[in-house]
Amino acid sequence: MDFPAGKLSNEHQEQLRSASESADPLLVSPLQISPKSPRSPKSPKSPKSPKSPRSPGDRQSKPGSDRGSPLKNKKSSHSPRDGRPKKGGCGGKGTWGGLMDTDDVHYIDPNDPNYTSSEDTERTSTKDMVAAFEEYKKKAIILVEEYFQNDDITSTANELRELGMSCYDFYFIKKLVSMAMDRHDKEKEMAAVLLSALYAEVIKPQQVYKGFSKLLESADDFIVDIPDAVDILALFIARAVVDDILPPAFLAKANSSLPKDSKGIEVIKRAEKSYLSAPLHAEVIERRWGGSKNKTVEDVKDKINNLLTEYVVSGEKNEACRCIKDLNMRFFHHEIVKRAIIMAMEKQQAEYRLLDLVKKAVEEGLINSSQLSKGLNRIIDNIDDLSLDIPNARVIFQSIISKAASEGWLCISSLKSLSTQLEKQQVDEKLVKEFKLKAQSMIKEYFLSGDIVEVSRILESENSSCLAELNAIFVKKLITLAMDRKNREKEMASVLLSSVCFPADDVVNGFVMLIEAADDTALDIPIVVEDLAMFLARAEVDEVLNPQHMEEIGSQFYEPNSIGNKVVLMAKSLLKGRLSGERILRCWGGGGSSTNGWAIEDVKDKIRKLLEEFESGGDAKEAYRCIKELGMPFFHHEVVKKSLVIIIEKKSERLWGFLKECFSMGLITMYQMTKGFARVAESLDDLALDVPDAEKQFKVYVERAEAEGWLDSTFSFSRLGHSMENGFC
Repeated sequence: MDFPAGKLSNEHQEQLRSASESADPLLVSPLQISPKSPRSPKSPKSPKSPKSPRSPGDRQSKPGSDRGSPLKNKKSSHSPRDGRPKKGGCGGKGTWGGLMDTDDVHYIDPNDPNYTSSEDTERTSTKDMVAAFEEYKKKAIILVEEYFQNDDITSTANELRELGMSCYDFYFIKKLVSMAMDRHDKEKEMAAVLLSALYAEVIKPQQVYKGFSKLLESADDFIVDIPDAVDILALFIARAVVDDILPPAFLAKANSSLPKDSKGIEVIKRAEKSYLSAPLHAEVIERRWGGSKNKTVEDVKDKINNLLTEYVVSGEKNEACRCIKDLNMRFFHHEIVKRAIIMAMEKQQAEYRLLDLVKKAVEEGLINSSQLSKGLNRIIDNIDDLSLDIPNARVIFQSIISKAASEGWLCISSLKSLSTQLEKQQVDEKLVKEFKLKAQSMIKEYFLSGDIVEVSRILESENSSCLAELNAIFVKKLITLAMDRKNREKEMASVLLSSVCFPADDVVNGFVMLIEAADDTALDIPIVVEDLAMFLARAEVDEVLNPQHMEEIGSQFYEPNSIGNKVVLMAKSLLKGRLSGERILRCWGGGGSSTNGWAIEDVKDKIRKLLEEFESGGDAKEAYRCIKELGMPFFHHEVVKKSLVIIIEKKSERLWGFLKECFSMGLITMYQMTKGFARVAESLDDLALDVPDAEKQFKVYVERAEAEGWLDSTFSFSRLGHSMENGFC
């Protein structure tokens, strides 16, 4: 709160600033500011403060001590209802008095020898500051409640502005998040969206930073009423980092400032290990509370088209940027880049305006460099098709990226890479025909020999320039030939696809080409839809593609009755089924290798042997290699389960360290780790027959695993303990 210049002494101003910084109004309880406090600290300038009039010692004052005017010499309080010394016992001329003292009864006597004219201002200012903050707190709670009821971001932003107390906005952040933590996913998502919308425009970044710091400091209090407060708060912080309203450095700074045994430290570890370090973490975090779940790809594309069309007409860059923020799909911003550039190529009179929008979005960090590059790369991939509708599309596009590079919002290295890629796309038709013949011969020979190394060597020599179009052609040819053969060849095709390590975009283009040619393929292979769907699902299980690539393929075949749409829907349906990973991996009789798949019991036996060998002194690198060679990432929960059983039986810290390393290097995911712990919980009764204290040990290891951030929110230690007590495990 600002005070008029000249009305406070320098000493008073310094003390007021120190008190304001050191005393967080959130931490001052009513007991601490009560005027009826029985004691007050002594003044630093008065080592021997006079005693209260109620004290017997005060009545036995020395003779002659009250000579002259009592108002001049008597330094005890003149209020009959307050037994404290003047100014709460903290007084002497030029001192601050009681911190946050709001005593309405205790008054200042102008005839007091220690009186200064600034004391009235000091007391009034302090009281006003506390009263203003109390008023802000009440209004903030009402604002949050109303927002959860009406979901009106604009109204909430306007009302927050009208409060006119931006120095307290950190409290609004804290209250918004803490109230959302104790509610449903809908309110949590609403809170995250509101934070992103208010950032910088209404609430200053420093206040956001301070608000989240206060939340971490209060984590120990939240846990009393919200059992999973650590996980929820960790997710809020991760979401804030993903939404770019908290810098990643916030985690490290907060970690160094919090007590090592506080729950705030656990929150930071959970945010880093469980959320921000996970694969595709942005998409996972954005959708955790149901965000964007009702938005289809086509809906988002329509909104992007609409906002770009309106921007071309109006030229309102700020409004266009606000619409981009409101989409709340940062991982899909490459589509904005792609559509804006294509529109600029189609309507050259609007080129300057559209490029100016993309430039502003990039410079302000609204669209990051990876999304910019991805959007431009997608245009490059489709430049031949664009040339059919836009004459000289290549020349126009080359001119656009040259302008972007010269203006500084597209880095030179990206420009060189894009230019080179542009030249590579102009593949000679004769080269394509020759490659198709060689690819067909190569694939047929592979089906006979099963030699993946030889295929990789030939591919490297034939496609030395790594042309994306040739890679896509190989993918198409491989799957087409496999679909017309038996399950053995189909399994071998999937294994080869996961072994040659083509860029994901090339594999996506290969599947797009396959789907586009599906009508012709159906003449020879009636079940082409089922086969393509299984190959597509298998590619995701083998981590050749990720879910976002599936959406990208589906976005190019949006007609409801098209073959492409049917293929993508069927693939998604296969992936959603129970134990989908196991079933898809074994759909053609394989087990993740070019040989016939192993039986489950064989895999369990292999896992048991490799763990026992490692526990008895084996090489860790060899153990990691053996797990990878199993080629069954969906079955890694068995590694966790068997490791835990051995740890409980032998108290082996060596194997615990092995699990820790497997998790840190991404070999065992959080999902598999959680599933493994759950499997051990289910078998504790049997394990207790051999190890009497198995349950006690297991609880200890669960706590350690939670501290390490291995277990996700679906694994609740309290629910686990309850189910064990009632005999359900």
